[in-house]
Amino acid sequence: MGFDPTQAVRGAIGNTLGDALHRSVCRQPQAPALYFQGRDWSYAQLDVGANRVARGLLDAGLVQGDRVAAYGKNSDAYVLLWLGCVRAGLIHVPVNYALVRDELAYICNQSGAAALFCDDDLMANVEALGDTVDLRLRGSLRAEKAHARTEALDILSLALSTAGGTGNDTPPPVDIGDDDPVQILYTSGTTSAPKGAVHTYRSLFAEYIGCLLHLDVAEHDRCLAALPLYHSAQMHCFLMPGLLRGAFNYLIESPQADRVLEIIETEGITSFFAPPTVWIGLLRHDDFDRRDLASLRKLYYGASIMPEPIVAELARRLPEGRLFNCYGQSEIAPLATVLAPEEHVADRLSSCGRPITTVQTRIVRPGTLEDCAPGEHGEIVHRSPQLMVAYWDKPEQTAEAFEGGWFHSGDLAYRDDEGFIYIVDRIKDVVNTGGVMVASREVEEALYTHPAIAEIAVIGVPHAKWVEAIAAVVVLKPGSTASAEELIAHARERLAAFKLPKAVHFVDELPKNTAGKLLKRELRTRFSDEK
Repeated sequence: MGFDPTQAVRGAIGNTLGDALHRSVCRQPQAPALYFQGRDWSYAQLDVGANRVARGLLDAGLVQGDRVAAYGKNSDAYVLLWLGCVRAGLIHVPVNYALVRDELAYICNQSGAAALFCDDDLMANVEALGDTVDLRLRGSLRAEKAHARTEALDILSLALSTAGGTGNDTPPPVDIGDDDPVQILYTSGTTSAPKGAVHTYRSLFAEYIGCLLHLDVAEHDRCLAALPLYHSAQMHCFLMPGLLRGAFNYLIESPQADRVLEIIETEGITSFFAPPTVWIGLLRHDDFDRRDLASLRKLYYGASIMPEPIVAELARRLPEGRLFNCYGQSEIAPLATVLAPEEHVADRLSSCGRPITTVQTRIVRPGTLEDCAPGEHGEIVHRSPQLMVAYWDKPEQTAEAFEGGWFHSGDLAYRDDEGFIYIVDRIKDVVNTGGVMVASREVEEALYTHPAIAEIAVIGVPHAKWVEAIAAVVVLKPGSTASAEELIAHARERLAAFKLPKAVHFVDELPKNTAGKLLKRELRTRFSDEK
């Protein structure tokens, strides 16, 4: 038996993301919510700004369900566009700001975006699209007054404007349902064209609950948000749960090591998330030991596999910090498992933890839904209210991802007797050498124990005899030296002969995207022709 509540009842029990944020506002309206480049936003100011943006977007001709592309670096305006879309019932489409003409056009066209907002310094990329993209509305996120186009809609100006009177300070009268789409998160497209994971108000809210339960998000937290907001981890594991809890968020454009370390010291930052590449960069920076980092108590890592020696080093050099390993992917909004601080023990540092309360996870034999025994390698599959409902306009890929009624992650892993999960590799990153499957992570872990190595990536490259040969791409620590022969000899003490690199390549830096994720596909392309 179902109920059809009245409009008054629906208003009283409303639980959209906009409602959730407003509850946080009502608890502490004058508390600091967000800081960016000299602009402070209290919770009340952020709430009003989001309402003004929502009404401005609708007044400009957008209608509920329209897709709105966000193409910019971190800023308060970027946050306000997202919150404005949430309040207006518009579907937010975050775009990696490193993408250019054809890549940008693909996402706009594939999502059917009706509007696109960008930073001033990215405007030339948008104008270069010409008529390849059919947009009804183009605007800016935070145009500089000196050269802002008067005819363009600017998000920051909307949020700060009082021209519309107090009527613009309230949410627009839009009827939003839990199952309405709210965001399309595009995958990185490492093996094919990017796919857009469609998330609803329900899926994101369920994920925020999981984050609040398992990541120790607290009202007194002072969070540094340095990773790109177009990436689901920074936005949906940390910024949004922090705002719902009432925390303070210090926002910067990018995670430059010297700037991050300075802000942690001067602002008394207590909470910080970064992928392994960024944590490694911080540990290797001269300022790491010069700065007073004692305030930093919550150390979150994820987005890719953290080498066990780096976890141990981080724990040793920040002994008062509490480590959280966060694993997931965009399709699950993105948090799926957590290794909590008390679970970071010596024999478990390479684990990504156990599923959070809102996620059910199994490890199954690839190509089947048969459960793997403890210790047996298989594919991670999930069931959860956090999961996307589809890949946008890709029914075949959606059906493949949800085959058998479980979401197939594409990650190879195993589980121990206590239920802790260990990621072996992305299935596509496992190297098939001579018919034997070798996890790139295992080789990386062995080589990371060499004192001269700052960063390393292990890849498979085509080989006439072995099908694929294992190759190591190495960045050495400043002032350190090591030969290929020395590193292979070091690995030989820890690995079977068939797992040893056939080649070692030395580079100044490893290619990464703007979210700090290592781009192994570029390394495979670069070194595939080298013997």
